[in-house]
Amino acid sequence: MTTRWLTPEEQRAWRAYVAASLLLEDALDRQLQQDAGMPHLYYTILAYLSETPERRLRMTDLAEKLKITRSRLTYAVARLEKDGHVRREACRWDKRGTVAALTEEGMAVLERSAPGHVATVRASLFDHLTPEQVGQLEEIGTRIERALQGDGAEPAPESLPWLRRSSTSCNAGESGDAGA
Repeated sequence: MTTRWLTPEEQRAWRAYVAASLLLEDALDRQLQQDAGMPHLYYTILAYLSETPERRLRMTDLAEKLKITRSRLTYAVARLEKDGHVRREACRWDKRGTVAALTEEGMAVLERSAPGHVATVRASLFDHLTPEQVGQLEEIGTRIERALQGDGAEPAPESLPWLRRSSTSCNAGESGDAGA
């Protein structure tokens, strides 16, 4: 099998993507460390929990949403729990499951840091794009996400550890996948 090397155009696009994504993640991390004392991943965990019913979500479902391994999520939630932003609870419907629940303190930190976070996202990304480019960015991101996770025509790759589906939700009285 021969290697399909990147064309010069693809190489430039790839390097621009890598540089921009690293710089953006760094800008978001710096802002959130300054405003909330946490990295972007921890803020994102709080944000996802704030958008779910009862502000709680089964850990496996949260790992899937975040596209991270369950072990990485467990470490992050342990730190957020230590800081009083999240608490872990036993799943009410599945004794093997664990739920991450956003605390009032965690919600307060999220509400305090959200304006600075949104300002950083806007200044670092959206202020540099036309409305047409925003649509293109969404289209490109969605296409890549679907390709890497499986587009529905074929099963998602088993190598993606966050794609393990839970069979039961741990939110009160619901069945199926949380957040689906």
